[in-house]
Amino acid sequence: MEHAGDPRTTRCFMQPPSSPRRRRIINFAGCNFTDDDRRHVLCLLHDRAARRRLPEILSHLLRRHALLYYPSLLPDVAAVAASLRRPAFASRLLLLSPEASLSLFNAAIKSISFSPSLEPFRLLSHLRSAGLRPDRQTFAPLLKSSSLLPSLHPGAALHAAALLAGFNSHAAVSIQLVELYTNFGRMSDACKVFDEMPHRETVVWNLMINGFCRNHDLESALRFFTQTTNRNAVTWNTMIAGLARTGRDSEAVRLLMEMWDSGGIEPDDATIVTVLPICARTGNSELGRKIHFYAEKKGLLSSAIHVGNSLIDMYSKCADVASARKVFDEIPRRNVVTWNAMINGLAINGHGAMGLKLFDEMWRRGAAPNASTFVSVLACCAHSGLEEQGREIFLAMAAEYGIKPRAEHYGCMVDLLGRVGKTKEALKMVEEMPMRPSPAVWGALLSACRNAGDGEVAEVAARELAELEPENSGNFVLLANLKAEAAKWDDAEKVWSVMRGMRVWKNTAQSSVTAHG
Repeated sequence: MEHAGDPRTTRCFMQPPSSPRRRRIINFAGCNFTDDDRRHVLCLLHDRAARRRLPEILSHLLRRHALLYYPSLLPDVAAVAASLRRPAFASRLLLLSPEASLSLFNAAIKSISFSPSLEPFRLLSHLRSAGLRPDRQTFAPLLKSSSLLPSLHPGAALHAAALLAGFNSHAAVSIQLVELYTNFGRMSDACKVFDEMPHRETVVWNLMINGFCRNHDLESALRFFTQTTNRNAVTWNTMIAGLARTGRDSEAVRLLMEMWDSGGIEPDDATIVTVLPICARTGNSELGRKIHFYAEKKGLLSSAIHVGNSLIDMYSKCADVASARKVFDEIPRRNVVTWNAMINGLAINGHGAMGLKLFDEMWRRGAAPNASTFVSVLACCAHSGLEEQGREIFLAMAAEYGIKPRAEHYGCMVDLLGRVGKTKEALKMVEEMPMRPSPAVWGALLSACRNAGDGEVAEVAARELAELEPENSGNFVLLANLKAEAAKWDDAEKVWSVMRGMRVWKNTAQSSVTAHG
């Protein structure tokens, strides 16, 4: 392969360096492209480091006219481009092909299939125009792409085409059909495809479980989960997350413990960040500490930054600021979410001044704040009554940090002004907001008014809430109570009358008890 001193030698690829200062140059001899050269190129295409140098590899092949001798190399290059998700590169290879190639078209289609686009369907049209017939490797990426589109119609048409071509029972095609229908909530169609599959891999069971969870059919999801014989971490995580999303926290925790005790599949970082919010919601710090110990033991605090972030959030919401700060100080890497979680934890636990100091430290260390950071920082000001600092930070958001205030930032300022008794100024800020005030903003004002005893502004906020959320009986109850507190009995009766006329009924009170064990 190497010909030292040969003037025709082309120096092109480099194998991965054995050290930072040394790397071996791979040379290809002059004008003849041998079978050994072809095998060497294939080895490079399968090497994780070298394959990322596709333009250099292709350039060498073109200079050596290798594609005239070995046209099959072009689909190989395209397949690598597809696996690396380089759609533009893969599509351009079609222009270099001396003749229509199904494998080349398939690679180009696959490279574009990872994002919602109609471009793969255009390539399918060209494929057919070239006299080629799509095969199972054509349909699978097309269905993958169609599952990401806003409409089901392209995917349904592909299903019909795959059925006519006889590829609908092929494993890769069937899997994508299940994903297509579950993404669009068509669980009955997904079940039909599932039932017709001769062999069902674990990935298909996971798709079905996830589809039922997303459609709030937890009983069907649990039934499929129970029937899955070869569960993997994704199977457990999907079911646990589905239960957690629908508020079935105790069942999610029970499933975690079952996973833990089974000994087959260990909880991973995805499991942990799913369960820790449950610990935060329910105040189950004992389970949170057990998860913390497990994460340290498995090295997840160093390998998965979102695990540390979730632990900080969990400890903060369980009012254990010391443990939250310990995690914050000890994790090896931090991102903006890490800083936000710790600042917010200090805010909700009444340590606003410490939160502002941490924000200053964040800026000094070069971590750029985002919009969520300022929600946490303004919450620090609100919870600690730091009015002047809050005003300065709110004004500095756009001027110094280039972040335009959103509704949630206005909500924080309304909360801050209300806490210091300036409810009328808070109302003025709400009325001058550049966007329509959300129910959360009016709710913050109403809460502030009730704490400050400002019935006049509170009535305005309650009335706005009743108009924005007519189905929420709590807003009407608040308004009626405000009228009654002001001894405006006739007005209170009118509100109750409106509720009866709109058939808005008072919600039944609920309570929950979390068992720690």
